[in-house]
Amino acid sequence: MKKGIHPDNYRPVVFKDMSNGDMFLTQSCCASKETIEFEGETYPLIKVEISSSSHPFYTGKSKLVDTAGRVDKFLSRYGKAQKK
Repeated sequence: MKKGIHPDNYRPVVFKDMSNGDMFLTQSCCASKETIEFEGETYPLIKVEISSSSHPFYTGKSKLVDTAGRVDKFLSRYGKAQKK
């Protein structure tokens, strides 16, 4: 790496996927107040809701998230028109 182009706080950080518990170590300058033991060392911890290990695009598993019943509402309104 070139010297002097990275911020001073650029360091190894552990990212933890909260949906499946997977963790990976990478370099980042994200601020963190939490730390974690990972492979015998202590690193800052950044919690993420989704990562490549749980995202449907990377895993090949698609899942329909319908919290407000929008799909059912659409089918009840327009689904009958297609059945003719």
